[in-house]
Amino acid sequence: MVRNDKLGDFMLAWPALAMLKAASPQPHISVLVPGYTAPMAEACPWVDAVIVDPGDAAPRRAQCELLGRLREQRFDALLTLFSTPRIGWLGWRAGIRMRMAPATKWAQIFYNQRIAQRRSHSAKPEYRYNQELAGTLIDKLGLTPAPVAPPYWPDGAAQRPAQRQRLAEQLPLTTNRHWCFLHPGSGGSAVNLSLSAYARLVDEIDHRMLAHGQQRPQWIITAGPGEEQNADSLVDTLVNQGASAFRQPPQQGLAAFALSLAAADIFIAGSTGPLHVAGCLDLVTAGFYPARRSATPLRWQTCNGEGRRLAFHPPPEAGETDMSTIDLDAAATEIAERLTMIETSSHPDCSGEAS
Repeated sequence: MVRNDKLGDFMLAWPALAMLKAASPQPHISVLVPGYTAPMAEACPWVDAVIVDPGDAAPRRAQCELLGRLREQRFDALLTLFSTPRIGWLGWRAGIRMRMAPATKWAQIFYNQRIAQRRSHSAKPEYRYNQELAGTLIDKLGLTPAPVAPPYWPDGAAQRPAQRQRLAEQLPLTTNRHWCFLHPGSGGSAVNLSLSAYARLVDEIDHRMLAHGQQRPQWIITAGPGEEQNADSLVDTLVNQGASAFRQPPQQGLAAFALSLAAADIFIAGSTGPLHVAGCLDLVTAGFYPARRSATPLRWQTCNGEGRRLAFHPPPEAGETDMSTIDLDAAATEIAERLTMIETSSHPDCSGEAS
């Protein structure tokens, strides 16, 4: 399977990978991914082997080495979730017998199994489109399908108690208050709320929790590479307005960062890679999306269980990327109501006291 672009796109491939791995007889699955997402591919329980794509700009030698490896593996099938001419040509030159991809780009000429999907219409979630392709491949290979369901990262979800204990040893958190993770960054690929909007959202949620007779949450602010300064700035703002807020301690690499999110009671972010990691962990998620047709909440829906995801976007009359028009009061109300449904008494014992 090929998904050689961004983190969020790859995480939305996990439900399709789970479908393939659940089929009988169980197939051996390799993935072609860029070096950036390779650690997550290594962590994926549905993947048997990881092949790193050197990328379009790689020198000829690296491209030839990749081609040689594909030929050596003698793959029965190639499933490309997002096709480019280079990848299509690569699969054809590698002599892979069955080559499947969406029939939406001219690169489809390199594939002998093409599935019309029209993803730009955003009629269903991206991960469902991926599962459609996986289901068709299962049928074409003569395998027997089996049902799959969240969490699509069960190994990560099972690490929740250990990750909570680890975080409690690093930060002064208490178990009788919710742990809300908030990721204000965008990774450069998604429109997100401004820092001031997130600060207001936190303040509104805090006040609603108090109105429900509950304690205010504890806020853990996460950051990707190059986003640390903005995260620190948001923590300072939240503390100054009276919130209990902390920067997440540094993590050793992408896989460790992703696994650390299992400690959250809820994960709040724009439509970014970390939001989709949280979805694979089956966390409660609250996502903020633009109104652009190709980036709707439905199209980029997280793959956690039904009822475990909240989504917010600008009204129809607003500009498609004008995130300032999102109704933060309504969002805060929904998030606070969802938090009241999470029992703090179910949290594992942790040490430390919050100020």
